[in-house]
Amino acid sequence: MAEIKLATDRIRTEPIGRLLLDYSIPAIIGMLVNAIYNIVDRIYIGQGVDALGIAGVGLVMPIMLIIQSVSMLVGIGANSLLSIRLGEGRSDEVEKIMGNAFTLLFLIPAFCIIGCLIFLKPIVRDFMKASEQIYPYAESYLRVILYGSIFAAMSPGLTHFIRSDGHPKTSMVVQIVGAAANIILDPIFIFVFNLGVAGAAWATILSQFISFIFVMGYFSSKWTRLRFRLKNMRLNSKLTGSILAIGFAPFIMQLAMSLVGILQNAVILKYGGDEALTAMTIFFSVLTVIIMPLQGIGQGAQPIIGYNYGAKKYDRVKHCFKLALLACTGLLCAGFIVTEIAPGFCFSLFSKDTGSLRNLGILTMRICTSMFPIIGIQIMGSQFFQAIGKPVQGIILSLSRQILFFIPALLFLPVLFGMIGTREVYGVYWSFPVTDVCSAIISVIFIYIEFKHLKDLDKKV
Repeated sequence: MAEIKLATDRIRTEPIGRLLLDYSIPAIIGMLVNAIYNIVDRIYIGQGVDALGIAGVGLVMPIMLIIQSVSMLVGIGANSLLSIRLGEGRSDEVEKIMGNAFTLLFLIPAFCIIGCLIFLKPIVRDFMKASEQIYPYAESYLRVILYGSIFAAMSPGLTHFIRSDGHPKTSMVVQIVGAAANIILDPIFIFVFNLGVAGAAWATILSQFISFIFVMGYFSSKWTRLRFRLKNMRLNSKLTGSILAIGFAPFIMQLAMSLVGILQNAVILKYGGDEALTAMTIFFSVLTVIIMPLQGIGQGAQPIIGYNYGAKKYDRVKHCFKLALLACTGLLCAGFIVTEIAPGFCFSLFSKDTGSLRNLGILTMRICTSMFPIIGIQIMGSQFFQAIGKPVQGIILSLSRQILFFIPALLFLPVLFGMIGTREVYGVYWSFPVTDVCSAIISVIFIYIEFKHLKDLDKKV
């Protein structure tokens, strides 16, 4: 394990700014690659199949995100625990953490997938409230995606370990390979094989499988001493509990987003119909491109924060958080400018429509991103608490946004807009900036309290 310490010891001593760049830039590129995974299907479907196909994919996206959230639960949880243990000098536990994570990343998605396949039709038709026009697209896409969803969870979940092993650029390359495969395979399955929406799903799951093969190839190579060993894949209750506890904050945030997404789609269909759902799906595709780099910054900061927290270097912990927050805010401001100035261009990437759908899509983007510059504190706040092994605070921040603020706004504002003579669906759009303001306020309070605690701890060192 001597190599592991040498590969990560720079986190303790090198300037935080340089470390954050070294770790975040590959992670940002990797997350942008993941964004491509999420939107390239919709671009091909919207341009070459049917705009309603985009709505069908958007309708079932929350189900896919629920399964993918397992990757965050296990992958981020295990990665955080691994970084903290390295900072504490307890390298002997690293491969045990990895082995337990591998088993969890296989078993949990498998149970989810089997359940979804058994109840696929009632999930899409009754639970997701798919209309007769959208149902064929949603059902065919989700069915194929479920076949390969184990790899959708395992590949990104295990990629976190490459980054923590001191090779963030290799982690980035693995993700790029999968995205490139998806871009190449999409037109082949959609147009050459004439599989339509189902073809986009086949391209996605094959690309995820390719990424998984590359991840396993890395951990069998000479570039690392870490190995997935069979003896470490037997679940240890203590390690499993620690992994799930630390990873629960990002998991519950993703799960809450997925469940809220189901509710949101139902509300949109109720007040705006298929056209409004298509517009919202296009907005979320653009949102993914903006938000994913922020997740990359968080992933790059996580091992730096976790290691230095374990090493009791609290000034470096705070410095890393501040730099990461500044970077997030800069990217959010850039995204805000693009969606406010050129929303038509963003929309045109996904649909050739020049009528009411385009107008609704532009309006959706402008309203929903109006408070973008302030949401970095909530995103980084949740990642910060997860990185220092305090899942409770992270869970509270995650749930406050989705449950405490967004759901009431989603249910109340459409009714209010209807009462004042405006289209109810506009209330759905304004739920986003209202929620952004409220969640930013509570995040500032939590971070302020924790920083005071870190200052007290620093005095005792």
